[in-house]
Amino acid sequence: MERVTTQQLAMMPITFKLNGKTVIGRPDETLIECAKKNGIEIPHLCYKPGLRPDGNCRACVVEIKGERALAPSCCRYPKEGMEVTTDNERAVLSQKMVLELLLSDMPEKDYTRDNELDQWARKMKMGKPRFESRPQVKRDLSHPAIAVNLDACIQCTRCLRACREEQVNDVIGYAFRGEHSKIVFDQDDPMGASTCVACG
Repeated sequence: MERVTTQQLAMMPITFKLNGKTVIGRPDETLIECAKKNGIEIPHLCYKPGLRPDGNCRACVVEIKGERALAPSCCRYPKEGMEVTTDNERAVLSQKMVLELLLSDMPEKDYTRDNELDQWARKMKMGKPRFESRPQVKRDLSHPAIAVNLDACIQCTRCLRACREEQVNDVIGYAFRGEHSKIVFDQDDPMGASTCVACG
């Protein structure tokens, strides 16, 4: 009798419900990937195909029947019989709140025009945010080729994951807590003085 390999198990179909419709997914694809495959768009900012899913922005939350809290669809996988809802009032209100809070901190500058956050806000039919912006970080113009505008940073950590896991340079990090948290280079050095190799 042949044994089933881990790779074969990852390819086996799973039947579950997505917005009331029965769909087929695989144990190795996330809920956001299954949704996209089935023509359902879920807002997302920290998720990027090719990068390890982090689930830190919470723009992609969905409701899973039987679970108390909403779940980030970028790092959850389907299970047989699972019931997932992406577009009910609870999920959509939460998605919009995340986008609105992030929008409140996004300055209207030439380098922020028509960014991904703006695009999702338009798709979700959102207006101007109701909240005040938090104090903004100063620009870092210490590098001869790259301007670092952390006032436009939503702390999705895509740059960190690309630097650490794809380029394996480990220059970009995440430091501090709460409203003081921010992206840093090395030990919070100016980018031009850091070990960044400007890989792009």
